[in-house]
Amino acid sequence: MALSDTILVLRALGLGDLLTAVPALRGLRNAYPDARVVLAAPESLRDLVDLIDAVDELLPTTGLGALRWHAAPPRLAVNLHGSGPESIRDLLAARPEALLTHRHSDYPGLPGPEWREEVHEVERWCLLLEHGRIDADRTALRLPAPSAPAAESDVVVIHPGAASPARRWPSERFARVARELGADGYRVVITGTREEIRLANAVAQQAGLPPTAVYAGRTTLIELAALVADAALVVCGDTGVGHLATAFGTPSVLLFGPTPPQWWGPPADAEQHVTLWAGIAGDPHADHPDPGLLMLRPEHVRTAATGLLGAKVRHG
Repeated sequence: MALSDTILVLRALGLGDLLTAVPALRGLRNAYPDARVVLAAPESLRDLVDLIDAVDELLPTTGLGALRWHAAPPRLAVNLHGSGPESIRDLLAARPEALLTHRHSDYPGLPGPEWREEVHEVERWCLLLEHGRIDADRTALRLPAPSAPAAESDVVVIHPGAASPARRWPSERFARVARELGADGYRVVITGTREEIRLANAVAQQAGLPPTAVYAGRTTLIELAALVADAALVVCGDTGVGHLATAFGTPSVLLFGPTPPQWWGPPADAEQHVTLWAGIAGDPHADHPDPGLLMLRPEHVRTAATGLLGAKVRHG
């Protein structure tokens, strides 16, 4: 069968995973300017994928084992998904001319770099590309703001949820920060998924915020992105919303634990982002808040938030 001039990329994960892969995707675009870059990722991310100038087509893929490639074999398949054999197997099923992936013992005939745990997620995929002699700019994280107008502008967005209990700072602490920033005269809104409506309402009620301040369950992904892009500040844990703040250059205070910001945080030299971390790594799969995360106090967050908001006012 004839090969197609297509680059097939597997990254069938979540929001933060997508955004940390943007520099690698742009590296592929620059290396193959005439090829069609197809990203295998969840359909739920489509509107955000449309903002990435390096992707031509989204192939809806819910996760491992769900990749369905019915076109001619791609010129190159790139495994930006993970370290296991399942992602390699999924891409090999497309019969690519070449496969760029990390090495795995289940496929001893496939070359590739060794997987390293302790490396920033952006760096990981740029290094993989460089193993394949493809340059990648680690700083190429920014995205254009969504064309749709934000529901509100210049607000403080507080996002109390996180994918795992280990990364969820207590709701009463988020509420204290929200209450104090509201008392300082800032419009504070609470965001979250449909599953986080109860959490968002609890934070708003404890903070004394009106129901109109709760956007949890009321926004699509692109509407949430627009809200973050036009916000004065984002306060959240180690979540996809934090990566949205990085993508749009919105100032943010990010609470890390149990995973260190050196692995998943914004660029270390980005002054508009403040990462708070107790310096203690923990179990990201625990069913309770990480002890290191609990060492972060509301006053720490409040100080960082007011510093960024003051800097925004001073510098316009």
